[in-house]
Amino acid sequence: MKDLRNIGIIAHIDAGKTTTTERMLFYSHFVHRVGMVDSGTTVTDFDPEEQERGITIQSACVSFKWKECTFNLIDTPGHVDFTAEVERSLRVLDGGVVVFSAREGVEAQSETVWRQADKYHVPRIAFINKMDREGADFYACLDQIKKRLGANPVVVMLPIGAGPPHIAGAFEGIIDLIAMKKLSFSKESGGQEVLTEEIPAELLEEAKIWRSQLLDDLSLYCDDLIELLLADQEIPEQMIRMVLRDATIYDMVVPVLCGSSLDGIGVQPLMDAVCHYLPSPLDMPPVEGIDPTRPDCPELSRHADPNEPFCALIFKIHPERTGDLNYIRIYSGTLTQNSRVLNPREGKKENVPQIWRIQADRREQIQSAAAGDICGVIGLRFSVSGDTLCDVKHPIVLESITFPETVISMAIEPENAEEYKKLKVVLEMLKRQDPTFRVTESEETGQVLISGMGELHLDVIKNVLLRDHKVNVRIHKPRVSYRESVQRAVETTGRCNRNLGGTRHFAELAIRMEPLDGSAQAVEIACEYRDETFARLFKQTALEAIREESQGGGNLGFPLMNVRLTIVGAQTNESETSETALRIAAADAFRLGLKEAGVLLLEPIMRLEVSTPDAYVGDIVNDLQQRRAVVTHTEVRSRLTIVVAEAPLATLFGYSSAMLGLSQGRASSTMTPLTYGPAPPDVTRSFMLE
Repeated sequence: MKDLRNIGIIAHIDAGKTTTTERMLFYSHFVHRVGMVDSGTTVTDFDPEEQERGITIQSACVSFKWKECTFNLIDTPGHVDFTAEVERSLRVLDGGVVVFSAREGVEAQSETVWRQADKYHVPRIAFINKMDREGADFYACLDQIKKRLGANPVVVMLPIGAGPPHIAGAFEGIIDLIAMKKLSFSKESGGQEVLTEEIPAELLEEAKIWRSQLLDDLSLYCDDLIELLLADQEIPEQMIRMVLRDATIYDMVVPVLCGSSLDGIGVQPLMDAVCHYLPSPLDMPPVEGIDPTRPDCPELSRHADPNEPFCALIFKIHPERTGDLNYIRIYSGTLTQNSRVLNPREGKKENVPQIWRIQADRREQIQSAAAGDICGVIGLRFSVSGDTLCDVKHPIVLESITFPETVISMAIEPENAEEYKKLKVVLEMLKRQDPTFRVTESEETGQVLISGMGELHLDVIKNVLLRDHKVNVRIHKPRVSYRESVQRAVETTGRCNRNLGGTRHFAELAIRMEPLDGSAQAVEIACEYRDETFARLFKQTALEAIREESQGGGNLGFPLMNVRLTIVGAQTNESETSETALRIAAADAFRLGLKEAGVLLLEPIMRLEVSTPDAYVGDIVNDLQQRRAVVTHTEVRSRLTIVVAEAPLATLFGYSSAMLGLSQGRASSTMTPLTYGPAPPDVTRSFMLE
């Protein structure tokens, strides 16, 4: 297990993740020819939609050997619409390789995936790719990693030159600052043959300066290294690697390497760095969970030990007609074919008739899998993404996976009843596969509303319905997924005092409804009423009743957010207060509260980053201001100006085409969900009149 590496390749779109993955597979002899993203021949982008668009949509897992190590590698999407794939991958990985473009530097989605990795405490290596591109700047990218990401980068590899071959000072190789050698990569062998040479005299002084900086940075984490430095003695390579490994695993530094994956430069040293510096399952702390069988839910832990009780997390589901393929990360114990495991969330036992080693779109059946491994199982009936599987006799519930809320919706209508049945089956399958895909149905209109993370997300879903499953549906234009909050704090009392079926039902419930700070993005429910009888007999039912009411949405029918609901008083008696009475009183108090507190319609606000030549900055900014955008700042990066703005999603439909028209096709943009903000009064009025 010490030689196992569960890693993910994460980055902004077009930074070169899939190309880097493809090179790794080639150098490890997993494939005999390098696949190309543009021609749709890569191993991990096997879906027709991915091949057609030239982007990664689904995370793909592949296992291969490199020297003494076994890699379980997950190639993740870079587009923000598919950020859930990154989220669930990072939840189960031990380490990550973050790829940056040397030309574009740290981009919007780079910041998003970095924050996701911070959230799950995933140790990282940074790989500055595309050093062969015009405008490539290793040092500017390094500075952005430090300033924009708040990281502590430590340079391990130094580029020799930058830019394409036809310019002076072009990128031609790298300097290994630990071994103090120049590494060149043979073009004839596609970068497979690595030539190790002495550092040329004209580069030696700069290399010594950067090596000295590397040793100074690492000396903060090792007393023995400090002593050798003070004694002016030679530092053994093995000591440098050991200290760097420890500092990386504890998330104190980020080793920085560089290269060009397309040309095969620097990828093999990157694979070596994964072996040297990223953790094995044995290096990770034990996974924490709770005991679901006890009321106080005490904490439990499981070590990466095949002899401990089995526990695993389902992080991805690939639906198939013959049975869903569930991707699992095993944290402890051993799973064998034809065994029975427990899903503690459902309280049900599951059969595991088949275990598979996943190789992108191919797989091979295996008899067992042990702690630290990532594999697939077929045969589960009740489990969904984020569920724990564990030993029947030793239950444990691991932390699940949380996904962002949808921001955009689209209505679809089946042509007839037969197509409606077919549509329901396909939508259920897509919901199992994609936790950020939501489906709601209007009984009045017959319309089905599908919601996702962006225009591209819904466009991919549409193609899956029409092309892959041949469902005949009418598709309407996308629309924004609004939310509701309240304008002010109010206190209301709901009452139930009626005879139902010859029995008197009585209850009064007083609640306070108030707006929350905009960062909460949730409905909070609490109880401040201190009465012993109420707490013992009725509190839990009352809280559940209010929670159910809040899930029905606000006055305009949109989901509620940024609202706190607090029980502040009650009138009950043991003989006449029933569950039904409490629910009626809760519904009455909630309805009155919404009416008195006032409607606050919230719309999704996006963080937009536009890269444009200087000549078009004025037109881009003017257009953004007409879209109700607020430009937060601009900066110069390489030969481009970066315009960063916050804009309502409602005004950004079709923005990509408009931006290309304004810049004669020379600008590019990315957007990520930022927050929710108050919608304009006219938008609120339009919904009230519907």
